[in-house]
Amino acid sequence: MEKYENLLPRFLDYVKTETRSDENSTTVPSTATQVAFQKQLAAELNGIGLTKVTYDETNGYLTALLPSNLTKKVPAIGFLSHIDTADFNADNVQPQIVQNYDGKSVIKLDDAGEFVLDPAEFPNMKHYAGHTLITTNGQTLLGADDKSGVAEIMTAMSYLIAHPEVKHGDLWIGFGPDEEIGTGADKFNVKAFPADFAYTVDGGPLGQLEYETFSAASLDVEIQGKNVHPGTAKGIMVNALQLGIDFQNALPAAEVPEKTDGRQGFFHLLSFNGTVDAAKMSYIIRDFDRDGLEQRKQLAREIAAKLNQPYAEPRIKVTLNDQYYNMVEVMKDHMDVVKLAEEAMKALQITPDEEPVRGGTDGSKISFMGLPTPNLFAGGENMHGRYEFVSLQVMEQAVDVILKISELNAQ
Repeated sequence: MEKYENLLPRFLDYVKTETRSDENSTTVPSTATQVAFQKQLAAELNGIGLTKVTYDETNGYLTALLPSNLTKKVPAIGFLSHIDTADFNADNVQPQIVQNYDGKSVIKLDDAGEFVLDPAEFPNMKHYAGHTLITTNGQTLLGADDKSGVAEIMTAMSYLIAHPEVKHGDLWIGFGPDEEIGTGADKFNVKAFPADFAYTVDGGPLGQLEYETFSAASLDVEIQGKNVHPGTAKGIMVNALQLGIDFQNALPAAEVPEKTDGRQGFFHLLSFNGTVDAAKMSYIIRDFDRDGLEQRKQLAREIAAKLNQPYAEPRIKVTLNDQYYNMVEVMKDHMDVVKLAEEAMKALQITPDEEPVRGGTDGSKISFMGLPTPNLFAGGENMHGRYEFVSLQVMEQAVDVILKISELNAQ
C-alpha cells in the first residue's frame, strides 16, 4: 500500500547505520555516529516537508513540526523515538527478510545454523504466522529498538504530508540519543518542544500501551582490599574479590531478573571486575514502587555497613544514583492521554496491552519533566541481541496507530 511504501526501505537503511551508544563517553550524544545519523534524519525531515527542523547540539535531540491543517485549535501531540542501539555488536548489520513466515519453522540466522530463531525457545514467534519478519544474520543486533519507531514516525509524517485531506493538529517529532545508556532524556528541552502530551514509539509487540514502568537506580560497589603474600596472609590480607562475593551473596538470591516477573523487582549484577587488591561491581536496581526502590537501596547500604564492621577503616563503598521513576506517578493524572491511544487502537481492531513495563523509556523521565509521555508499541521482539526480530505488518500497524491518534485528536 502507498501508506507504507517507504516503511521497509527506511527501516533497512536505518538499521544498517551504526548508532550504538557508549556509557563510558562524556559527550552528548555519547557517540559521533549518532550525530551523523541525526543529520541524516534532519535532511530526510526537511525533504519530506516538515518545518522547524532543529538539531540541538546541547542535548542531541532532533525535533521538527508538522503544522496543524485545522481551522480550530486542538492539543499538540509529540511523537518520540530514540536513535541509539544497545550494548551488543551493531557493526555491519545485515538484516534478513523472511517472507510469509509459517509461525512454526526454525529460522536459521547464519549460514552455519549456529544461531537460530526456534519457536520452541521463543514462543512469541508463533504469533507471526503469515507475517514478513526482519531478522539479524546472527552476528549483530537488529536495531528495531528503536529504529522501528523512527521509521514508523517518519512514514506516518510522510503520509500526512502527502494527504492533506487527513486532518490533524500540530504534530511535534523528536528523535533522541542515548536512551540505551539511560541518559538520553536527561537534557531534553521540554520548553522547546511545545507539545501538550507525547508518546514514545518504543515498545515491543502489537498493542503494547505502557504508562507504568520500573523505578530505577544504579548501584556501584568499590572494594579496597589489601594484598600480601598468601603464605603470610593470616590476619593481614583483605581479599577484595571475596568481599565482593560476600556482598552479592547477602542480596536476596531470588530477586534477580532471571527469577522474577510481573511486578517483582530485582537486583541485577552487570559486572564484577578486580583483583585481591581492589574490585568493582556494577548493579541496576529495579522496583515498581518508589518505597520498594528505597528499601532496596537501603539494603545495599546495610550490607556494606555490616561487611565493613570487622575493619578499622571501611573497605566497601557504595554509590547509589536514581535513574528514573515509575511514570504512573505522573500518568495517573493524565489518563486522557492513555484513553486517546486506547481509542485509536480499538478503532483499528488492536487490543491494547497495558501490562507494566519491566524496564523504562525516555517517557519515564520526560513525564516527570511535565510532558505526559506513555509508550506505544513499535514491534520489536527479543531486543538487544542477535535474536532480535520485527514484523513488517506490526510496524505498519504502528504507523496506523500514529495516524489514528492524530486523526482522533483533531476531532
